[in-house]
Amino acid sequence: MHLGTRVLSFGDEESPCSGQTLWGDSSAKQSAGVAWDWVEVQAGVVAMADPLGLVTNLKLLDDRGEALTHIEVAVQLHQLVHALPWQSEVRRALHPANS
Repeated sequence: MHLGTRVLSFGDEESPCSGQTLWGDSSAKQSAGVAWDWVEVQAGVVAMADPLGLVTNLKLLDDRGEALTHIEVAVQLHQLVHALPWQSEVRRALHPANS
């Protein structure tokens, strides 16, 4: 679930808006999440600022229960990110009056 999006805007036409978005699951006993930076590349179009800059507290394991390598984790997290409606949530944070 979407846990929050932060928008950074310098009020300068030359500088695009950017920010961070956080997605995860939070319960009373535990919480897990993944976050990344984004940038508005043109009006209404947002992209990950650094595709390798995902931050998470998840530890991903293979079928044998062994920790995945950094590259394997990156592949799995990217699949997760691309399945999320994160761009819609970022656009909603950029233009709250249109929501």
